[in-house]
Amino acid sequence: MPAKYHIPVRRVPPRLSALAKTTIIDWNEGCLRCQRCVKEVCPVDAYKKRDFDRKQFVDTLDEMCRSCYRCVQGCPKELVFKAMNPQYRQLGDDYYTPEIIGTTWYQAETGKIPVSGAGYGGVFAGEGFDSLWTDMSEIVRPTRDGIHGREYISTAIDLGRKPMFLVFDESGNLLFEPPSLMELPLPVVLAEPPLGANPPRMRQILAAAAQTLGTVALMARDAVSGDLTDAAHFLVPQFPAGQLNLDDPLLSKVRAIELTDHPEVISRMEAVKQRYPRLIVWIKVDGDLQAPDRVAALAAAGAGVIRLVATEQARGMRDAGEVHLKDLIRRTHLKLVEHQMRDAVTLLASGGIALAEHVAKAIICGLDGIIVDIPLLLALECRLCRNCQHSQGDTCPIEMDKLPVKRGAQRLVNLVGAWNNQLLEILGAMGMREVRRLRGEVGRAMFKEDLDKEIFAPLFARPEGASRRVGE
Repeated sequence: MPAKYHIPVRRVPPRLSALAKTTIIDWNEGCLRCQRCVKEVCPVDAYKKRDFDRKQFVDTLDEMCRSCYRCVQGCPKELVFKAMNPQYRQLGDDYYTPEIIGTTWYQAETGKIPVSGAGYGGVFAGEGFDSLWTDMSEIVRPTRDGIHGREYISTAIDLGRKPMFLVFDESGNLLFEPPSLMELPLPVVLAEPPLGANPPRMRQILAAAAQTLGTVALMARDAVSGDLTDAAHFLVPQFPAGQLNLDDPLLSKVRAIELTDHPEVISRMEAVKQRYPRLIVWIKVDGDLQAPDRVAALAAAGAGVIRLVATEQARGMRDAGEVHLKDLIRRTHLKLVEHQMRDAVTLLASGGIALAEHVAKAIICGLDGIIVDIPLLLALECRLCRNCQHSQGDTCPIEMDKLPVKRGAQRLVNLVGAWNNQLLEILGAMGMREVRRLRGEVGRAMFKEDLDKEIFAPLFARPEGASRRVGE
């Protein structure tokens, strides 16, 4: 049995006070001067430790408060009460909501799974990934639970082209050289976010985190500076169409590269393989309505790793703008199954993977692994204010240029560690011992759209020959 994969999480306190969801309003006027003030019995001593963050102009009391409401309910004059923090509600956007940002901050700081202590507080149905429910029936069988050391659960995946069949000679030797494979200990690839105030610092942090996690980091070839070449083993440089130079010295140092899809991409891939036989070539395909057919064509032409790209909001590109990423994944996966090519290629996707649960759900829809980008920026305390997209980056509220590389890398490791633990929880609850089995396992999941069509639609269907009511 291989050694159990371990992610070295370690608490990394935030450099800035995190914006709390609620704020405490504490009035002194009218105080009765009780013999024992309710503030003195705070279970976390928030009132004793409170301070004022002059840099952000916030009271640190809100950050320490655990919302037990003991002080609110105990004050006889009702001088203490809680209200929603307007700054918190302004975080992020419609997709990367304040709740997602707050959850990401917590995981990046502690490396732990967020537990509210009051049950699940999220939605039970919605669109996108929220419309998918996973089967947790095996959670009642602790002998199948590998989370606590009784059994080993593997989260490793293989990236690269797999042969559809094997041919041996009379001596039992393979008659062809098998393609190169890259094994990652977890189904998560890091990628440079599409925004950020200090891209060079972010790339250094990405490279350091990828080394610690044993995975790889995607970044543009032009962005791979000299100080990153020592980490080349953990980098996957991206080459836009027409910009690949076969004499590039970096090609002999990395394990994989990514080419942008274009009409000549297969010939360029073959040229790379001929010059660098052990190099794995990824192909990036835009997630439009033609993507499933294009991915199938690339797979038939010999592609080994294909990345499906969606928008930041997990939507398709161009004519697929109304299609969610999970549906694009399912269509692409099923197209490969239809062409009997699914086991030959590795399918990845990026865009809108915002939470740990999205990892498992995307794999259920048909992926081998996911590529994460914007959550990595959030892990570094980003407020997603997008000032960096509208200026030269000198107005970044978190001062990204002052973030030490080691500190930032550990926060990324913590985030991925928390995500990996949640994946283990899901696999254990589903009775699975390896993440490879989860790929395309839609039989262990329910989709709201299917339930609406199969169960609820017949309930409200009009009987044949029934007359319409007045006003309908």
